[in-house]
Amino acid sequence: MAAISLSQEFASPVAAPRLFKALILDSHNLIPKLMPQAIKSIEIIHGDGGEGSIKQINFAEGTRYKYMKNRIDILDVENLVCKYTLIEGDVLEDKIKSIAYEVRFEASPNGGCTCKMMSEYQAAGDFEINEEEIRGGKERAMGMYKVVEAYLFESPGAYE
Repeated sequence: MAAISLSQEFASPVAAPRLFKALILDSHNLIPKLMPQAIKSIEIIHGDGGEGSIKQINFAEGTRYKYMKNRIDILDVENLVCKYTLIEGDVLEDKIKSIAYEVRFEASPNGGCTCKMMSEYQAAGDFEINEEEIRGGKERAMGMYKVVEAYLFESPGAYE
């Protein structure tokens, strides 16, 4: 079973704790409101939203996929780190067994932050993971981050 790891980072003018709260702790409420054309709902189907919880993301009608489930593996609110694993969903397309993610928010001297994301893709069976194919998913995720960042930038009191 082959695995491939990718990492990326981006700078944000939004403070790390605010971005963490919006993107990680309250994503199930905020993302469907900001992106109803892509995300119909995000439900916590097991647990309380903390470690061990499972969140189901239901995509909007007319999109390519129907759903995916993420398991929260580590949620370190103090250090602004979240590790989670995509464990189920048609987004895996029988090609990928799972995807493990680590998202880390670090304060920047300018009052904003740097978001560092690492992902490890575990292939299903003998499937060879094509890095170009998974870049599209990474770009969609980055688009979501940018939508939330823009909302926070325009709403200075939100998620303080």
